[in-house]
Amino acid sequence: MDRPPDLAAAIDAAAEALVGVLDSATSRHQVAVPPTQLRVLALIRDRPETNVNGLAELLDVVPSSASRLCDRLEATGLLRRTPDPRDRREVRLVLTAAAVTLLTELRERRHRAVQAVLDRMPSRAQHELLLALLAFGQAAASGTPTAQPDTPARTA
Repeated sequence: MDRPPDLAAAIDAAAEALVGVLDSATSRHQVAVPPTQLRVLALIRDRPETNVNGLAELLDVVPSSASRLCDRLEATGLLRRTPDPRDRREVRLVLTAAAVTLLTELRERRHRAVQAVLDRMPSRAQHELLLALLAFGQAAASGTPTAQPDTPARTA
């Protein structure tokens, strides 16, 4: 079956709509943490062994920028720097209970917002969307990344 010529555009539009739904779920609840800092918290949650240099690599920024982001999160009580038990010269970034609670609440809000949109779709369309998203995820995971030109690290 041939792909419709506007499939990529339709996916792009759907992705923008999804981002709008997710952003709306976050902003409606007056989250006081900027999006970049939320991203940092999510990265650390998903990679508990992360240190500042590792975070800088994940964000594609210089280590001093990552360190300043951590300073801000530490000042708001969402992050702690602790010695790595395997190498006390290293410092591990650890989420506080407040950060875990914040990320959990955000995930629940976003889930409810997406579910509200899905509830407006026919169940057959929901099922087809699920199958399409699973196939898209598999194709994306099995593909080779597109080569990106070397760019210097950015500041956050």
